Amino acid sequence: MNEPLPVSRVTDHGTAKLMPDVDRRRAWLLTVDGAPQSYVDLDEPAHLEFEYTRRLGHVLDTVAEPGRALDVLHLGGGAFTLPRYLAATRPGSRQDVVEADRGLLDLVAEHLPLPDGADITAHAADARAWLEAAPADSADVLVADVFGGSRVPAHLTSVDYAREAARVLRADGVYVANLADSAPFPFLRPQLAGFATLFEELALIAEPGVLRGRRFGNAVLVAAHRPLDTAALARRTAADAFPARVEYGPALRKFTGDARPVRDEDAVPSPVPPAGAFGIG
Repeated sequence: MNEPLPVSRVTDHGTAKLMPDVDRRRAWLLTVDGAPQSYVDLDEPAHLEFEYTRRLGHVLDTVAEPGRALDVLHLGGGAFTLPRYLAATRPGSRQDVVEADRGLLDLVAEHLPLPDGADITAHAADARAWLEAAPADSADVLVADVFGGSRVPAHLTSVDYAREAARVLRADGVYVANLADSAPFPFLRPQLAGFATLFEELALIAEPGVLRGRRFGNAVLVAAHRPLDTAALARRTAADAFPARVEYGPALRKFTGDARPVRDEDAVPSPVPPAGAFGIG
């Protein structure tokens, strides 16, 4: 008699829908204009449903010793899946979440409340503008998962943006981003080239079929000034329910090839996904 019902609302940047999962009592799928954005289980915030979110979670698990609290900046909010995950796995972490769609923030706050005691602050702002105003050396981790519909906005794809991300991160900080592309990777390769000019260490995590150019899909970019625990990442991603591969070092440089960084004046959004690439049933 008290089964949760779907919720639909026109927000600042589209039509957002919250749909309950019939198999998990307090779990919800968030879509915006039909594109899946987030999955949240209010009873199990450490549960990560989407493949790319699980890979982001593997990075967050390996950036520091287990349980250590971190200062984290999230660009892109959705339903706050990863902030909830970090609040559960790294209690005491201080987290800022920047989301341009104020109406979406209101919808999530109304229907998917944050855990009690979680130090998570939401900001209704453009991700690039907020980043440029943020203090230097203020974050241990910067998580970028910003999509306008199904595309990363152009102003978050340039080396100028990457320079701002590097400024905000501490010396041992880690940048991690959710991107999407397909062979011959006209978007992803310049992203790697741009971050390679600013960070000493890079890694890329993706499903083997995506890396081999067989299909369009997500790829997680990781950047740092210190060595990344690629061995731990490789073990976790290979053993995952959705196995992925970690590319780094010479293999990643070969993948990047002769791609050049993109500046603000030449930046374009990530490519339009093929029909059905990110759709739901």
